[in-house]
Amino acid sequence: MNIDRNYIRQRIEASIAIKQEVLKDEVLMDRLLALSNECIAAFKRGNKVILAGNGGSAADAQHIAAEFVSRFEFDRPGLPSIAITTDTSMITAIGNDYGYERVFTRQLEAISKPGDVFIGITTSGNSVNVVHALERAKDLELVRATFTGQAGKVHELAEYVIAIPSKHTARIQECHILMGHILCGIVEDAMFERPVK
Repeated sequence: MNIDRNYIRQRIEASIAIKQEVLKDEVLMDRLLALSNECIAAFKRGNKVILAGNGGSAADAQHIAAEFVSRFEFDRPGLPSIAITTDTSMITAIGNDYGYERVFTRQLEAISKPGDVFIGITTSGNSVNVVHALERAKDLELVRATFTGQAGKVHELAEYVIAIPSKHTARIQECHILMGHILCGIVEDAMFERPVK
């Protein structure tokens, strides 16, 4: 197969096309703004944001949590956030003892408190461990959000559904990190004053 610049160009154009669809979706923008306000309210009352996902979505969960805890666009105090995808001993112990579908649920039961925000990331919308975590999050009185694609069970389980209008995993993930960055930016600007340059 002869791969040239057209291959690269087509992928960039495909990514832009999905982002243009997102840009036209006023409902999606309102949902992201509402989720941002929930995160701001949670941080102000001493709660935290908890994130989880599988594979590339696990990396997105870690990335967003790191932006909250470390910094996003400017230096400021850290915001309490954690990705429950990072501890291999925890994940393998829970997976071994209770099943992989409970690796996030068990951690939510142990570390969350009412008023925390849980963001489950799943491109398919049907990742069993994310589905179970969102179901349990309701019982635990957590704010429930999901970053997902255009279909799946999580649409019925989350209060805030950030759904990318695509079934293509890579395109969905590219938009998820954009949504994550926007979320972090809104929260950071609301919580702290930007330093004067």
